[in-house]
Amino acid sequence: MVGSYMQSFGYDRLTANPFQQMSIMQAQQRTPMNQKNICQQRRRREALLAAIVLGMGAALLPGCGRGSSTGSGGRPGAVIPVSSAAAKRGSLGVYLDAIGTVTPVSTVTVASRVAGALTEVDYTEGQTVKKGDLLAVVDPRPYQAVVAQAEGQLARDQAMLKNARLDLARYQEASKEHAIPEQQAATSQATVEQDEGIVRLDQGTLDAARVNLDYTRIVSPIDGRVGLRMVDAGNIVQANGTAPLATLTQLQPITVIFTIAEDHLSEVIEQMRSGRPLGVLALDRSQEKKLAEGTLLTIDNQIDTATGTVKARAIFPNSQNELFPNQFVNVRLRLKTLDQVVVIPAAAIQLNDAQSFAYVVGADGTVHSREIKVTATEGETAAVVGIEPGENLITDGFDRLQEGMKVTLQPTAAGAKRPSGAP
Repeated sequence: MVGSYMQSFGYDRLTANPFQQMSIMQAQQRTPMNQKNICQQRRRREALLAAIVLGMGAALLPGCGRGSSTGSGGRPGAVIPVSSAAAKRGSLGVYLDAIGTVTPVSTVTVASRVAGALTEVDYTEGQTVKKGDLLAVVDPRPYQAVVAQAEGQLARDQAMLKNARLDLARYQEASKEHAIPEQQAATSQATVEQDEGIVRLDQGTLDAARVNLDYTRIVSPIDGRVGLRMVDAGNIVQANGTAPLATLTQLQPITVIFTIAEDHLSEVIEQMRSGRPLGVLALDRSQEKKLAEGTLLTIDNQIDTATGTVKARAIFPNSQNELFPNQFVNVRLRLKTLDQVVVIPAAAIQLNDAQSFAYVVGADGTVHSREIKVTATEGETAAVVGIEPGENLITDGFDRLQEGMKVTLQPTAAGAKRPSGAP
């Protein structure tokens, strides 16, 4: 098209053949008047060519504009399809989220209380034991001998005490008849008391020997799970040595320690004073699966000034060993439950200069923005004030919305995404 315009004005005669053009220009340069005319013609042709190109561009632009206006989004009065959900009245739990560490109620390192050769190891790694179950045995023979020796010493001194008491009875009768001096009766009384002290000393020695003999049988002090084996039969162990024989950890029940921000401390204390147990959930790393459910046991007695938080301990039955010592879990403390509130999808909430609002669809299908107050948010559900139950709220397609625009509703299921088994 551009070429036809150029040909119509004879522009091709100057540019089609460069050699011909050069010969013409050389011929015209013979006189100053011809050279001036050639320059004027060239400027007029260049200006005319620029006008032609601008005219063609202006002719093409309206066509492009008309093509873009055919879409439904730009056509005046177009009906925009949007996703929507209805507001409902219901209950919403208010939770505090934190990261916690699983901590056993009791962890015991078992060591021998007596020295000797280890003759038995009666536990296996990872075994669950009860309080009083036998774990290991130290050679008891030396301690049995000590017990027998103490028993003999006690029997001898008890016989001496018995004889001293008989002598005291005879001396007291003779003293009444003035057959012996009173000093002899008093000496016999002192001998009896001395023998009684010796008998008590012997009894204590025997009791200590029996305790040491009992210590040769090493039993579990708690209900728990045994860790990895640390000694084998045949090793010599020391009394109260640093090398442990086994490590026991109580798993049922078990606790989780987590932190609470000081801003929420007053609410937690208020709920604890009411006597109502506060439920606690232990979730996995993705916060999708519930591992265990327990209750808040207690909170610490001071706030950590470095973090502005206070430690709290929750207890879990852990009947299926869902939690393991030193495991990191996500903790959700159920602070309270809001009943009979208006709940909407959190996706419907929009922000405008720190003010929350939502797009409400009227009965005539037009959309209007309305300011709301968010009282609580849980997952993908929020409790709000300013919306009535049953009103339809837009949850998607906000970029094309304008006040008073017509929309077509596409209902979607509303509800919070909660972990499996969450209350």
